[in-house]
Amino acid sequence: MKIAISVESTNDLSKELLSKYDIKVIPYQFVLGNDLYKDGEITTEEIFNYVDTNGVLPKTNALNEFEYTEYFESLLTEYDAIVHISLSSGLTSSTQNAINASKNVKNTFVIDSLSLSTGIGLLAIYARELADAGEDAKTIAEKVNERVSKLQVSFVIERLDYLFKGGRCNSLQFFGANLLKLRPRIIVKDGKMSADKKYRGNMEKVVSKYCEETLYEFNTPDFDKVFITYTTATPEMVGAAKKALEDAGFKNIYETHAGCTIASHCGGNTLGILYFNDGKAE
Repeated sequence: MKIAISVESTNDLSKELLSKYDIKVIPYQFVLGNDLYKDGEITTEEIFNYVDTNGVLPKTNALNEFEYTEYFESLLTEYDAIVHISLSSGLTSSTQNAINASKNVKNTFVIDSLSLSTGIGLLAIYARELADAGEDAKTIAEKVNERVSKLQVSFVIERLDYLFKGGRCNSLQFFGANLLKLRPRIIVKDGKMSADKKYRGNMEKVVSKYCEETLYEFNTPDFDKVFITYTTATPEMVGAAKKALEDAGFKNIYETHAGCTIASHCGGNTLGILYFNDGKAE
């Protein structure tokens, strides 16, 4: 059986990894000013320039049930079944639209990732590995669902103005954090984003401390693979993350850029490490 592994553009995998693992993508759309774009048609730097100039965030559009139905049906002209891994239902109505569409398209299974960015990418790669091992679509969906709760997905953010503009922090929090130059850790839990730690200092030191504390807290990693995913980052920030992950013992460290949908919510110099936290305890 030929199985399509599918995601939305919020997965943030590189083109090389999407091709290597044969992962199909349906793009989100967003409005910038008066123009409608598909995720990936413009760069994150162009989005940041627009926000800096106009003080307004892009508006992302949820994918509707009809768009998913058309997309799933087109995949089934080439594949026998589909396993689609969607952006967290805690962040978008698209997930329910995908689930509704799947009910009318044969052999289509939709998984609520309760995650975002390369957290979705980790699930998609795992799904492809299961498909390549000969598992059927239903079994793949069940096994991927079992690993959703095992994801460690977090980021550290340099500036809060994007979260403030997007309504994810209030004016008092925004003012206080800027005054004290605080850099929050944003963690994805139960499908939603929240700030749970705060750091101070330059971003290279912040990234080192963030990685140290995250690896200590989520301390049973699957060491096979880990992602360093960022909107923009200095070489020093990326180097600090790589050193922490190499020292921890990860075998495959992938560096990827966050796409437009993720970047429009977090702003520049946002960096995260993402991995499965279901390895064996030592």
